[in-house]
Amino acid sequence: MDLKIKGKVALVLASSQGLGKAIALELAKEGAKVMISSRDESKLQVVQQELKSSGFMEVEYQVCDITKQEDIEELVQKTKATYGTIDILINNAGGPPGGGFEDLSDEDWYRSFELNLLSYVRTIRSVLPEMKKHGGKIINIASTSIKQPIPGLLLSNTFRLGIVGLTKTLADELAPHQILINTVAPGRIATDRIDYLDQLTANRKGMTKEEVQKASVQSIPLGRYGTPEEFAQFVTFLCSDINTYVTGSSILIDGGMVRSL
Repeated sequence: MDLKIKGKVALVLASSQGLGKAIALELAKEGAKVMISSRDESKLQVVQQELKSSGFMEVEYQVCDITKQEDIEELVQKTKATYGTIDILINNAGGPPGGGFEDLSDEDWYRSFELNLLSYVRTIRSVLPEMKKHGGKIINIASTSIKQPIPGLLLSNTFRLGIVGLTKTLADELAPHQILINTVAPGRIATDRIDYLDQLTANRKGMTKEEVQKASVQSIPLGRYGTPEEFAQFVTFLCSDINTYVTGSSILIDGGMVRSL
């Protein structure tokens, strides 16, 4: 199926590894012009080279700390200067640290707010003047904690829900401009982040990481962790011109793990 993405310009945050990298790759496969970004220039260079070595030449990068407004503005400006416009925005950020209520300081709360919610607000605000000219697609990456709180991840449970409220409200405000915005929530997708969370759970419960992973798999109807590629393929569909009527939704990609309605 032709997703009608060829020639579109996509800005992908936190794309030097994990889900962001997988999304950047899928968009490039479909012919999009991709701007990747993260705080780590060496990793960005590796990803850019990987993509170009695979024949995807329209890939550039910009170092960006998304907790800083000036970095976000520079990233958006570079994307526009390089490719002329922005059609697709993938809001993505590393997950906040684990911990219960009494483990977390004010600094932890402020840092997670800036990283996992305010960064999305700032990036959307920065791309809107361009997207309002011709429409566009915005994807906000969250977590299954938007439907079912995850033990030991209070910060994620709090700020990921803020993403849902932001997305749902903006779907209404942006619809007249033909800008579609959705929240996508990964479940147990095999990334370094999930490996970290499994180790965190193992430490808390006095188990091995392998025991935690085995128990997690048993809770997933499909009987396995998902792959970054599977996640990225669905996100790419939502970004495409084939998606013309899905906006304001929160969609779980979790193999059926979350049981809530």
